[in-house]
Parts: sequence; structure tokens; C-alpha cells
Amino acid sequence: MAKKAADKKIKVTLVKSPIGAIPKHRKTVEAMGLRKMNHSVELPDNEATRGMVQQVCHLVKVEEL
Repeated sequence: MAKKAADKKIKVTLVKSPIGAIPKHRKTVEAMGLRKMNHSVELPDNEATRGMVQQVCHLVKVEEL
């Protein structure tokens, strides 16, 4: 059975510390729910989430579920 677009999720893992990042990127990481290094969260795969991931792509690792 195929997944609907609304059911798609991505797993985002923080792999680099946002300490030295610009404040906007730190707030983006916080808004995604990432707290510590190697912390992972599952987020819906939509345009808003993809935009956030693209903004902090140097700090996170993304896997499709």
C-alpha cells in the first residue's frame, strides 16, 4: 500500500553543534525540536520542513522514512 503525501516523514539528526552558527540557524535547529548532538526527530515531509532542512543542511543529516 502506497503512503499518502501527508503520511511521509523524514528523520532529521543533529550532527554538528549550532554553537558557532548564526542566530537564525540556531533558532531553526531549535524550532525543529533538536536539542543535543546526535538527537533525532521525525518531521512531516513538506515544503516548510524541507526549507528548514535546507537552511541548516551543514548541521543536520536527513533520512527519508
